[in-house]
This record gives sequence, C-alpha cells and structure tokens, in this order.
Amino acid sequence: MTYGKLIAILPGDGIGPEVTSEARRVLDALDLGLTFEEAPVGGAGYRASGRPLPEATLDLAKRADAVLFGAVGDPEFDSLERALRPEQAILGLRKNLTTFANLRPAKMFAGLEDASTLKPEVANAIDLVIVRELNGDVYFGAKGRGTTEGGLREGHDLMRYDESEVRRIAHVGFQTAAKRRGKLCSVDKANVLETSQLWRDVVIEVAADYPQIELTHMYVDNAAMQLVRNPGAFDTIVTGNLFGDILSDQASMCVGSIGMLPSASLDAQGKGLYEPIHGSAPDIAGQGKANPCAAILSAAMMLRHSLGDGVAADRIEAAVSKALATGVRTPDLGGTATTRAMGDAVLAGL
Repeated sequence: MTYGKLIAILPGDGIGPEVTSEARRVLDALDLGLTFEEAPVGGAGYRASGRPLPEATLDLAKRADAVLFGAVGDPEFDSLERALRPEQAILGLRKNLTTFANLRPAKMFAGLEDASTLKPEVANAIDLVIVRELNGDVYFGAKGRGTTEGGLREGHDLMRYDESEVRRIAHVGFQTAAKRRGKLCSVDKANVLETSQLWRDVVIEVAADYPQIELTHMYVDNAAMQLVRNPGAFDTIVTGNLFGDILSDQASMCVGSIGMLPSASLDAQGKGLYEPIHGSAPDIAGQGKANPCAAILSAAMMLRHSLGDGVAADRIEAAVSKALATGVRTPDLGGTATTRAMGDAVLAGL
C-alpha cells in the first residue's frame, strides 16, 4: 500500500537531523517504494528564508502523504520575537495541516526497567496512549503583555475550546480505546476551569456513541500523581493541549527516557505529521549521543496510521525491541552506543 507515496522529511535543528537520518535508513531498508523530499524547518528554516516555516517547506508538507519531523529549537534564535522563533514552525505545521489529534503511546520495552526511576514491577505495567488535542487551548488563544494601572508588568494567555473541537478529539479518544483495552480516562480540571467543565460535558455526551467503552474522569493533578503511583491502571487518556503536553512528557520518563517515545499528529482524513516527542537537545547535537528510537518508532506509526502498512510498522517495532534486547543502549538509557550504532542494531533486528 505504501508504493509511490511521498514522504516529507523535515529534520529541523539540533539532534533532529541525526535521528531522522536513522529513521530514513530503516525505511529505506524495508524497500517500500517510498519517495522522500527534504526541506528546512525551525532554525534551519530561518537561516534559509528568514522564517521558521518557509513557504516551500509548508507546500511540501501539504503535498506529501505524510510528514516525518525531527525537532526544532536553537538557542541562537532565543532573542528573536516569538513569531520568528524556531518553535513556531511546529505550531504552524499543526495549524496549517489541521492535525488536531496527537497520539502518544508509552510502553515499557523489555530490558529497560532499570532506566525508569519507578520500581520495575510498576514500570513493567506501563502500556498506555495519550490522545492530546493539538489545535486549541492556551497555546492558540489570544496572548498579550502589558502593564497594570499600578505599573506592574503583566501577561495573559487565553485558554479556550468550543464544543466542536472537544467533540472531534473525544471521538478519537474513544476510537483509540476501542482498539486497545476499552478504557478511556478523560483528564481535565473541571473543578476550577470553565474550559474543562465544557470539556467534561461534551466528552460525556460523546460517550453515548461508545457504550462498550468504560469512561472515567480524572483531574489533571491527580492524573500526574497516578502516572507515577500506578501507571498500569491507564489504557487510553484523552486530554487538552496543555495537559497533554505535560502528561506525555511525564509518561516518557516513567518508561525511562524521552528518547524512546514517538508520536503521531493526525487530521480528519488520517494524514499525519510524525515526530519523536523529545526536543532538539542542542547540548548534545552533533555528538552522536542522541537516541534515534523515538524517531524510528515515529516512522512505524507513520506506516500504520497514514500509509496503511501495519505489517511494516510491526516489523520496525519488533526490530527496536530486538535491538534493545541485545543490550545496545544510548547514553540516555545508561549506555555508550552512538546514534548510528543504535540505528545499526535496529537494522540488524530487521
């Protein structure tokens, strides 16, 4: 099903080029007949065109059947106005591609129990997916900075959702749970926020379409505690943009390293942008220390969700498991293997 498909590769900044290169090697090894086109984004995009998301890059992303993204962020550009900073590229891509549903799986790989700060018996039980809404919430609300009447500096960010935005992500949450163990936990802060009360009301309404799914609700502060105390109790979590951003990073450390977790950002038709959840890590960029597994697993998610090739996706995921079973570890997992060595181990696993 994948032959003839166009994949946009946007390596970005920092370790982005290093990890996407390994993902590309794995995809090439599968000989799926994919066509790849690469374009600059983030700080690299700003250097190329004066914009973090160049028009040509956005055009490629729109034309492609799927997008494989590395990471953005470069301290060199921290002094720029916010609209020109590298991080604006990923927000622009999500908005222009209307990728409103972010899927972030977190699962403990055999042999990595020692990399987690949790007790092995707790960490071993982790097998969950966080479904995060991507196009709304405080990240996209009106923003501003000013001065109060008393002369104090102030800032504001509007947190908002409308019911259509909540409804469509709720459907994705229920559908994801239906393919797993049939349990959906909706995370909000309805005891304080009107935005969250709307969220909870709409999720309950959507639940009527999925009587086979067990729906529960949890406040975000409790969810953060339970992810550490008993992460195995979670199957599928659906939540808003801000809470999902925080909880998914927390879940990554529960399984040992942010370098292990992939993600998929999908539109209503299943076209997606796929990226490791880690950042650009400029402190280790160019040193061969980055863990490419999250990028490689993101490529597997791309094959499964956008290109309809679950068999190839399964092969990649099995190859990552085999590589880890041989004891190969990058520094984030307590080892000394280079980025390329980890990629070689995954290729050997294929």
